[in-house]
Amino acid sequence: MTRDGAAARYPSAGRAWFLVALLTVTYVVSFVDRYILSLLIDPIKADLGLSDFQIGLLLGPAFGIFYATMGLPLGYLADRSRRTWIVSAGIAIWSAATALSGVARSFAQMFVARVSVGVGEATLSPCAMSLIADSFPADRRGKPIALYSSAISVGSALAALLGAAVLTWAGTAGSLELPFVGSLAPWRTAFLIAAVPGFVLAPIFFLLREPARIGAAAQHAPGHLGHMLRHVGRHILTYGCFVAVFCYMTIMAYSHGWLAVTFQRTFGWPVETYALYNGLTLIVVGPASVMFAGWLSDRLTQRGHSDAPMRIALLGLFLSLPPAVIGPLLGSGIAAFVVLSASTIGAAFISSVGVTALLQIVPARIRAQTIALYYMTISLTGLFLGPSLVGLLNDTVFGEDGVRYSVALIPLIFGVPVMLIAPLTLKLYRRALGNLANDA
Repeated sequence: MTRDGAAARYPSAGRAWFLVALLTVTYVVSFVDRYILSLLIDPIKADLGLSDFQIGLLLGPAFGIFYATMGLPLGYLADRSRRTWIVSAGIAIWSAATALSGVARSFAQMFVARVSVGVGEATLSPCAMSLIADSFPADRRGKPIALYSSAISVGSALAALLGAAVLTWAGTAGSLELPFVGSLAPWRTAFLIAAVPGFVLAPIFFLLREPARIGAAAQHAPGHLGHMLRHVGRHILTYGCFVAVFCYMTIMAYSHGWLAVTFQRTFGWPVETYALYNGLTLIVVGPASVMFAGWLSDRLTQRGHSDAPMRIALLGLFLSLPPAVIGPLLGSGIAAFVVLSASTIGAAFISSVGVTALLQIVPARIRAQTIALYYMTISLTGLFLGPSLVGLLNDTVFGEDGVRYSVALIPLIFGVPVMLIAPLTLKLYRRALGNLANDA
């Protein structure tokens, strides 16, 4: 890979967008592997004899322990090593771990499998954002980053549709018999199916040519971890207010892993019915919202509004919180689903512009490490607080049948404080645009 800043050029549009498309497909696959568990909560509980709190641990902390914390050393590695090889190894690890989830026979085995999924998936986003940043100039990154971010919605949608198909099939076909493995319940089959695409993608990334490093990352030696931590520490208030917006989004999003069970326990919807409706909604509303936010970010930035990504994130905050609180409390399942779907639009706005906003205030030579720290922070917060708090509230306060109150309380607790500091967040971000990018 070149270190010659003068010679380095952005790749052709076709090659750049092919890379983005491949990264997006990979992110979709990773999210299917991550999300499928949330549709299978009750069968897994019954089969393995688990409590709601244990399920919450599998949905959140088990996956998040290494998914979040491994991102930082992997970001450091991504600033120095061949990023496509790192991604290839990560895909192979998380795909194998997803398959192992399907044959787990105890909470401990499932916990280890989920931890391993997190280890593999931790490789993707720091490398992906670094690759995208080296493929597009700053004023054209909004759309490719938004496309990549749309994989969250598409992945959730495909996981929901896959889950619906498997659960529907289970009603007529029963268990699956496999050589050397024996009889597999339908929820186990879902994990095995979800693992297959990763084994196709891993060798593709191993053979893929990556773009040259552009900017300060190409002209100077990459910054060490200490450089990045000192930079963030000097501007901790700015970064703290910035990241709070995206922590709210991940807490809310991961707490919604309980929605399939919420609709089943509260409104009597079969999980496959909720999964089908949710999958069809997400695959339309999610990507459309994300791509619109990315387009709007680029449009406003090109017109001189350099704070556009942060403005859009704050707009998403105000759009998402009210329906996320109100939706689960409604008396009709259809009304609850429609209102909760509206919160998806706001969440998509937030998720689509986070890294775009961050890249504008981060020095290039610590880019991947700072992105990794960002993902570590929002992922740890979301994964540890969102799903596990819902499970804990179910077991200790509201009971299993009161899960909707647990789900509604989470965005209220964590979203209102972020709303209150929104003016300060925007003020600090605008100041950072002029000061932080040259300070590493």
